[in-house]
Amino acid sequence: MLALIAASALLPAAVLHYLAGGGEAPIGYTAHFVIIATASLVAATAAIALTVAGAVRRDSRTVLIGTAFSVMTTLLAVHGITTEDVLIEGESGVSAFAGAAVLPIGGAVLALSAVPAVVRSLSVRGLVMLEIGLVAAVAALGAVGILFPESVPEVPKSGGPLAVALVVVGLAFFSLLAVRAVRTYLLTRRRADLLVVVGIAWLGTALVPQLLMTPYGWGWWLGHALELCGIVLVGGPVALDLHRGAQSRPLAGDLRVAELVAAEEAFLGAHVRSLLVHLGTKDTYTEVHTRRVALLAVQIAELLGLAAGRLRNLAIGGLMHDIGKLSVPVEILQKPGPLTDAEFEVIRRHPERGARLIDELGGFRPGVRRLVLDHHERLDGGGYPRGLHGREIDLETRILTVCDVYDALISKRVYREAWSQHQALSLLRQESGTAFDPRCVSVLEQVLAHEELSRAGAGGRDESATRTAVAAHAVAQ
Repeated sequence: MLALIAASALLPAAVLHYLAGGGEAPIGYTAHFVIIATASLVAATAAIALTVAGAVRRDSRTVLIGTAFSVMTTLLAVHGITTEDVLIEGESGVSAFAGAAVLPIGGAVLALSAVPAVVRSLSVRGLVMLEIGLVAAVAALGAVGILFPESVPEVPKSGGPLAVALVVVGLAFFSLLAVRAVRTYLLTRRRADLLVVVGIAWLGTALVPQLLMTPYGWGWWLGHALELCGIVLVGGPVALDLHRGAQSRPLAGDLRVAELVAAEEAFLGAHVRSLLVHLGTKDTYTEVHTRRVALLAVQIAELLGLAAGRLRNLAIGGLMHDIGKLSVPVEILQKPGPLTDAEFEVIRRHPERGARLIDELGGFRPGVRRLVLDHHERLDGGGYPRGLHGREIDLETRILTVCDVYDALISKRVYREAWSQHQALSLLRQESGTAFDPRCVSVLEQVLAHEELSRAGAGGRDESATRTAVAAHAVAQ
C-alpha cells in the first residue's frame, strides 16, 4: 500500500517531466475558459455545501476544510473566467495570479486543520465568516481583473524566483498533510483515507506545473487536471465522514488508537464487530473484558511509541485475544465456582483454538494471530500454550498480557470478589521482570493515574496537557 501511495505521486511527476519540453497543447483559450470555469464553479458549489453541512454539525474542522476548498475553487474559477483573449483582451495578470495562488493558499488553510490547537480556538461562526470574507475577496479580485485588467500585474512569472518560493512553501504544507494522512490510513486501512493520501500527493505534484512550467503546455494542463482531481479525492472522503456523522480525520491525523477500539466496525471492519457480538452473545463478561483489555493495551502502546501499523494490530489482537473461548462450553465459562483440572485444561486450549479460528476466517495479519495465540505466555517460560521465554515474546504480546491479567483481577466473578486496583498492581509489580515486562507494568500505572486525574480534573489541567505530561514521563523512563 505504501508503494502504491508513493507511485500515486511519482507517476504523475514522471509524466510531467516527460511533458516538460512538449510544447504548447492544441487547446485554445476558449476551451480553457469553458473547462476550468465550469469545473471549478461546480467544485466551489460542492465546497460551500461541505461548509454548510459542517456548520450544521458544529464541526469546526470540516468547516475549515470547506473554507480551504471554497477559496481554492473560487480562485480556479477566477483563473478560468479571466482567461486572456476571452472576456479580457490580451494577457491577463489576474488569471496568472489566481492560478498561481490556488495551491499555496489552499495548502496553507488545509494545513491549519492539522493543528488541533488552531481548530479548537476557532469557532464555527468565525470560520464561516472567514470563508465568506475570503471568497468575497477572491470574487472582487476577479471583477477588478475583468474591468481593469491592466491594474493586476502578471505575477508570479512562470519559473521565476517568487514561483519557486511558492512551490517550496506549498510542498511544505502538503508534506505535513501527507504525513498525517498516511498515519490515519495506517491506523484505519480505509480506502477512503487512502484516497485522501493520493489526493494530497496530486495537489502537491500539481504545484510544479502550475508555477514552473510554460502556460498552456501539456504539463501545465496535466497540472490543472491533478488540481481538480486532488480536490475531489480529498474532499470526497471528508464529505463521506460527515455523512456518517463523524469528524473528518485523514487531514488532521489526530485519530487516537483508542477510538479504533471504541468504534471497531467503522475502523477495524465488520468482521471484528461480528465476532465480538458473537462472543458477547455467548458470554457477556468475556466480551466486555476484551474491550477493556484492548483499550488499556493501545493506550500503553501509544505511550511507548509503537508505529501506527503495530497499534492497529494490537487494537484488533486485543479485541480478538479471547475469541477462542467461543469453543469453550458455557457451563465452564460461567461456572459459579472453582474449575476442575479437566475444565481448566479446556480453558487453557482457548489461545490455540482462537488462533485456529483466525486462520480459518482469514483477513487477519500475522501479528494479530500471534497476540491471540501468545497472550498467556510469561517471560519466565511459565505461560501457555508454547512456553515462550523472554525475547521470544514481542512487545505487543507483553503489553496485552499485563492488561489481560490486570483486568481479570479487578473484575468481579461469580466465584470471587474483584481485587482492588492497588492489589492488582501490587501483584504485577511483584512479578515484574519474571512473569511480566516491567516497562509495561510501569506504563500501565501511568495510564491508570492519567485516568484518575482526568476524572478528578486535578490541577485544572486539560486532558491534552495531562496526556502530554504522562507521555513525556513514559519516554523518560
